[in-house]
Amino acid sequence: MRLRTTLNNVLFSAPFHDLTRRWSLVSPFSPAAVAPDMTTPGPVTPEAPSQPPVIEGFSPSVYGNPESFKEKFLRKTRENPMVPIGCLGTAAALTYGLYCFHRGQSQRSQLMMRTRIAAQGFTVAAILVGLAVSALKSRP
Repeated sequence: MRLRTTLNNVLFSAPFHDLTRRWSLVSPFSPAAVAPDMTTPGPVTPEAPSQPPVIEGFSPSVYGNPESFKEKFLRKTRENPMVPIGCLGTAAALTYGLYCFHRGQSQRSQLMMRTRIAAQGFTVAAILVGLAVSALKSRP
C-alpha cells in the first residue's frame, strides 16, 4: 500500500501533471504549434455537384442507350456463340447425370459427370478464345 502511494505521488505529482496538461494543450500537430498566428477555419461542407463533369471526347458508355438484359444477352451470344452452347451442354449433362443417379444407374451417372466436366472445360476454353479474339480485334 505504501509503495502504491509513493508511485501515485511520483507519477501524478504537480510538475509531471503540469507537463502533461501543457502537452495536451499544445501538441506538435495542433494549429497553434504549427502556425500560431493562423486562425482555424470554420467547418467546411463540400457541395456535391449536380451533374458529372463534362470531359471532351469521353463517353461513359460505349452504347448510347442502356441495354436491357435480353439485348445484352443476344449481343454477347452473337459475339461468342460457343459459350451458351457449352453452358447448355454442361447443364444437360448435369441434369441427365443426376437423373441417372436417382434411378440407380451408377455407370451412366459417372459417365455423365465426366461429360459435364468436359463441357465445362469446353465452356472455359470458349470464353478464353472469345477474350483473345476480342483483344486482337481492338488492337490498332
